[in-house]
Amino acid sequence: MNLLVVEDDQALGNAVRRGLIEAGHECQWVRSGKQGCDAALRQTYDAIVLDLMLPDLTGLELLARIRSAGVRTPVLILTAMGSVEDRVGGLKAGADDYLVKPFAFAELLARLEAIGRRSTHRPSSTMQVGPLKLDLSTRRVTRDGTEIALTPTEFSLLEFLMRYAGQVVTRKMLCEHLWESDWEGVTNVVEVHINRLRGKVDKGFTQPLIQTVRGRGYLLKAG
Repeated sequence: MNLLVVEDDQALGNAVRRGLIEAGHECQWVRSGKQGCDAALRQTYDAIVLDLMLPDLTGLELLARIRSAGVRTPVLILTAMGSVEDRVGGLKAGADDYLVKPFAFAELLARLEAIGRRSTHRPSSTMQVGPLKLDLSTRRVTRDGTEIALTPTEFSLLEFLMRYAGQVVTRKMLCEHLWESDWEGVTNVVEVHINRLRGKVDKGFTQPLIQTVRGRGYLLKAG
């Protein structure tokens, strides 16, 4: 399984990651809610291990954001908050399982394997907005069947815009996604990347898909 662990405690996060890798799984570990949200929106995982008490964005806020964005990856909440109300709240918020700290690693592993087996959802590797298609597995982008060659930065930028299709994406959001920074900068670096991407995606077509929303950011929309 390809797993994402969102846990701010360094010792615990490192131990869980190491144990999962030793058990034969792939694992990415991040230490903040924003990093976890970005990773869950950007990549496809088989399951997510999610702490609730996180800096900058709580586990429940992260869960709400990825569910509203259409991410249906199974989520196992791993937290010290173990009251009945906490467990019920987590499951109602969209989690698939709930494990309270302290815990036995063997149980965590068994629960992850169980939700992986019973999950009938397998996230699609293909995204589409109107005539524009993006394949995460092959990193191939086409519009009306014509392939578009993108740099890694342009591909990541387009993927982010497509995940938020129909919604305004701010420069701050793009900075956090592309460079893991909330720096908005004094140069036109974001505009440069957007303009290059727009030149490739919209060039030769009568209907532009990437729009600038003055004073707010950018919008990817078909029709």
